[in-house]
Amino acid sequence: MSRIAKKPIIFPTGVEVSLTNLTLLVKGKKGQLEQSIHTDVEINLTDNVLTFVPQTKNSAAMAGTMRAIVNNMVEGVNSGFEKKLNLVGVGYRAQVEGKNLNLTLGFSHPITFAIPDGINIETPIQTEILVKGMDKQQVGQVAANIRAFRPPEPYKGKGVKYADEIIIRKEAKKK
Repeated sequence: MSRIAKKPIIFPTGVEVSLTNLTLLVKGKKGQLEQSIHTDVEINLTDNVLTFVPQTKNSAAMAGTMRAIVNNMVEGVNSGFEKKLNLVGVGYRAQVEGKNLNLTLGFSHPITFAIPDGINIETPIQTEILVKGMDKQQVGQVAANIRAFRPPEPYKGKGVKYADEIIIRKEAKKK
């Protein structure tokens, strides 16, 4: 059995978990998330503890996957997730206006990115973007979509990069 699936999830106070048929609903102070459960995984709810048991010998990996997804849901409704992006380059700017993120990334036109529901984007300074939300997958996907407008290039490092990303620089062409 998966080592991850063996670990039970003990959810904190203020988080409610309800299990009906093949649907798991997690409610917390940030909101609520819903996930359908794979048929090869049995979830047992006792007191404030969730345990995951694979139904067949080949479904051990799916039990670990379901445990990781549910753990991210519990963490998301309790404290939320955040990705930080930095803009590196002369004249690169970001600004939030209503439900849109306006980006100036060195193109001949500004880029307008519509902020999806469930995501909160902040720009504390013009060259920094904070993507926040309770769904880990959605936060990561929105951050990746913003980064895809101008990924960092390897010579000067200009572009949109994650705050903890290390860009390996190439040496310029020599004569």
